[in-house]
Amino acid sequence: MKKLFFFMLLLGTCTLHAQIPYVTTKNIQYYPDTAKKDEYMSSRCVLDIYYPKGKKNFSTIVWFHGGGMTQGQKEIPEKLMNKGYAVIAVNYRLSPKVVAPAYIEDAAAAVAWAFNNISKYGGNPDLIFVSGHSAGGYLGMMVTLDKKYLAKYRIDANRIAALIPFSGQAITHFTVRQEHGLKDTKVVIDEYAPLYFARADAPPMLLITGDREKEMLGRYEENAYLARMMKLTGNTRTVLYELDGFDHGGMAEPAFPLLLKEVSAVSAEILGKK
Repeated sequence: MKKLFFFMLLLGTCTLHAQIPYVTTKNIQYYPDTAKKDEYMSSRCVLDIYYPKGKKNFSTIVWFHGGGMTQGQKEIPEKLMNKGYAVIAVNYRLSPKVVAPAYIEDAAAAVAWAFNNISKYGGNPDLIFVSGHSAGGYLGMMVTLDKKYLAKYRIDANRIAALIPFSGQAITHFTVRQEHGLKDTKVVIDEYAPLYFARADAPPMLLITGDREKEMLGRYEENAYLARMMKLTGNTRTVLYELDGFDHGGMAEPAFPLLLKEVSAVSAEILGKK
C-alpha cells in the first residue's frame, strides 16, 4: 500500500509540473554590454533560461555543457524539463581561442547573472544549484570551490545551494594542462584544480561519476580523493556516488534523477530554515 501511495503521489507531482507552462528565453548575454566590444565573447557568452511561468520561489539549476572546453553548445537537458525548476544553460568561450582562466571566468559570470536576475523570473536566489557534465562539471567545481571568481561580483560562493557535478575533473583539467604543453596523463594540482581549494565551509556537494573501470582516465579516483580531502578539512556535506556499469558519456542518464533528488532535498532544507 505504501509503495502504491508513493507511486500515485509521484505521478500526481509529475502531472502537476507538466501542467505548468514553461517559457524559454534564449541567448541572453551574461556579461555587461562592454563585452560586445569582443565579437567572440559576445557570440559565446550567452545563456538560455527555461522557467515555469507564473510560479514563484522556485529553484534554479545552472547547467554547463561538456566537451573538454574545446567544443559543445548550451542545451536544456530534457531530463530537467517539466520538474518545477528553472534551468539555465550556459555557453562559454572555448580553447584554443582562449586559455584558462577565461572559461572559468565565463562560468562565474553566468552564475553571478543567475544570482542577480533569477528573481525577475520568479525564482529564489537562495536556491541556485550548479551542475554540468564533464568539462561543465569541472567549471562548476572551480566556480564553487575557488571563491575568487564569484567574489569579483561581490557574491560569496557559499551562497550556492549545492554543487552537483557529473564526472567533473578534480585535478587540473586536461585541457588546461594541454595549454601548457603537458600530456593528459601528467597529474597536476594547482590553481586550476578544484582539489586545491578543498575547504570545510563549502556548500553541499554531490559528486557523481561513472564506473571507475569505465570512466575517462582517473575521473572516479579524482572525485574520491576530493571527497576524502573535503572530509579531512571538516566538511560534512560532500557525498560521492559511483554509477556502476556506466562509462563517462553514459553516466549522465542515471545521474539526472540523483541531481533532481538533491535539488528537492536541499531546497526543502533551505526553505525550512527561512
